[in-house]
Amino acid sequence: MSYTFFRFLLVGIINTMVGLSSIYIFLHVGGFTYWASTFLGNSIGACVSFFLNRNFTFRSNRNIFSSITRFIIVILICYITSYTLGKNLVLWSLRDNFYISSEFKTDLAILISTGLYTILNYLCQKIFVFPHEDSLC
Repeated sequence: MSYTFFRFLLVGIINTMVGLSSIYIFLHVGGFTYWASTFLGNSIGACVSFFLNRNFTFRSNRNIFSSITRFIIVILICYITSYTLGKNLVLWSLRDNFYISSEFKTDLAILISTGLYTILNYLCQKIFVFPHEDSLC
């Protein structure tokens, strides 16, 4: 496994602490919906993620404006894909379970979606946003 993945995971720990904390604050303290909470929390985490991944994980020298445009596109695609899949997976797998609260199902969907997002985001960042000039991987 490459060192970039381990650096990505380290950045991901920081990013997850910031983003996931923000999501749960928006959801449980602010009373925001699933989609508003996850979007706002991920947006905050994405700002942290961009600068740490650009400078530490992938050590990119690419033009910042080109990188940030690609980054935003990748983040949006990963967000929509991961959080839709995570939510639908939980709704489908627990559809007949009336003993689990909808609040717990939402929290579970967020955790599953965050895992999916991390994997998909790493692959897309490495290939499309911060590729090395000598290879894609």
